[in-house]
Amino acid sequence: MMHGDGKSGSAIVAAKPANKVERSTAEPVEPRAEAEGNANQQSTDRMPSRGTVEQALERIRQTARERKQERFTALLHHVSIAHLGEAFGELKQNAAPGVDGLTCAAYEADLERNLEDLHGRLHRGAYRPQPARRVYIPKPDGRQRPLAVAALEDKIVQRATAAVLNAIYEEDFLGFSYGFRPGRGAHDAMDALVVGITSRKVNWILDVDIRSFFDTVSQEWLIRFVEHRIGDPRIIRLIRKWLKAGVLEDGIVSVSDRGTGQGAVISPLLANIYLHYALDLWAGRWRQREATGDMIFVRYADDFIVGFEHETDARRFLDELRKRLEEFALSLHPEKTRLIEFGRFAANNRKRRGLGKPETFNFLGFTFICGKSKRGKFLLRRKSRADRMRAKIREVKAQLQRRMHQPIPEQGKWLRQVVAGYFNYHAVPTNTRALDVFRHRVIVCWRHVLQRRSQTAALTWQRMRHLANDWLPKPRPLHPWPDVRFAVTHPRWEPYALIGHVRICAGGTQQ
Repeated sequence: MMHGDGKSGSAIVAAKPANKVERSTAEPVEPRAEAEGNANQQSTDRMPSRGTVEQALERIRQTARERKQERFTALLHHVSIAHLGEAFGELKQNAAPGVDGLTCAAYEADLERNLEDLHGRLHRGAYRPQPARRVYIPKPDGRQRPLAVAALEDKIVQRATAAVLNAIYEEDFLGFSYGFRPGRGAHDAMDALVVGITSRKVNWILDVDIRSFFDTVSQEWLIRFVEHRIGDPRIIRLIRKWLKAGVLEDGIVSVSDRGTGQGAVISPLLANIYLHYALDLWAGRWRQREATGDMIFVRYADDFIVGFEHETDARRFLDELRKRLEEFALSLHPEKTRLIEFGRFAANNRKRRGLGKPETFNFLGFTFICGKSKRGKFLLRRKSRADRMRAKIREVKAQLQRRMHQPIPEQGKWLRQVVAGYFNYHAVPTNTRALDVFRHRVIVCWRHVLQRRSQTAALTWQRMRHLANDWLPKPRPLHPWPDVRFAVTHPRWEPYALIGHVRICAGGTQQ
């Protein structure tokens, strides 16, 4: 584990045990294959059961849990044929092909032989990742987000390797980190944030945005961070290969010493490793040693929110955060990073000073608002972001134009999936009105399309409402109140704990 900035003198890197007699079969220094033949012997196992793979991962998890200060020096043999097969099965069958044009269906036609060949190349060092194919997807603000689409075999190897590494790092990552982690999601992060703001003395919110995180990550620092826990040179070489594979765009392959290739299977894990050492450990120490009042911290990938009791703490943290990130080649977005007065007492404090209502902030697709319940008590309201909703409506409208001449039942089934999918994420308490607005706008788009294709009488609103009621789900909360679900997922949470609002994280890791 690294307790400082990664430089000499501030890091404690565990060494492998010196006495082989004390080693168990689950230790991170398992005997390495002495020759290529030994590595290839694993292929004779053909396709073991999923249980075999899970048992191996559980042994890694247990060792990582018990030996926090040791490096894993033999890991690649865990990327077995069975593990590669499981990784292939987890890929979406309609996933976009990479530069090789190879699809899942074509690869599956001779799956066992293909996986044996891939496994052999991987373990004898002959595997070579291909450049990722650059694609762009529209962002809600109208800009384009670049994504890297890896070749099929690269996706398989990355997914299998990520599962092995996840077994280690899930024992190390801190409780306030939620993005791209097994058993954790955006709603868990929001639950923690809401509970923290409503139960702790939070008066100021620091809304932080790291500028172009996935494009600016220092690959040199990333490898140094990985080497704190991973001592298998073959795994390190694999990661280096993926980072240096480059991106193909307009027939030209470009290679950079920065970035992790947003969209690659391995990128979320590498991003979490980077931020664990560059940010999380530092922020956790700052909360315990530097903060003079309450402080909460919730991170989802490269988006994070920090809450403070005192404005002076917030401003000191922000100044030191800038310096901290600069050490690791990162910077804050000057326009999207804001410090605002927010919390249970913000409205009264601002009113006393002759100021307006507390500002709002956005996090994970929602706008967070200081509100009041019917009884006049503080209520933290979440509302679907208006700009994201408008972007989704534009997307629905464009799709409906292409489906204009489909039968109404086909259109209705598709729209039901769209609305249900939107509700599945956005149907949180306090957001019912926004769900009503979304559903109404979808109905307006549908009515417009149906009227355009008909040359007869106009479609009345009464008829349209009947259609909508037949096909579209009605808004209702699908998620419990944050404190209810948080109490279930964190049964040992103690609101009075001095070290922050997340004391025992999911899975039992103590913070």
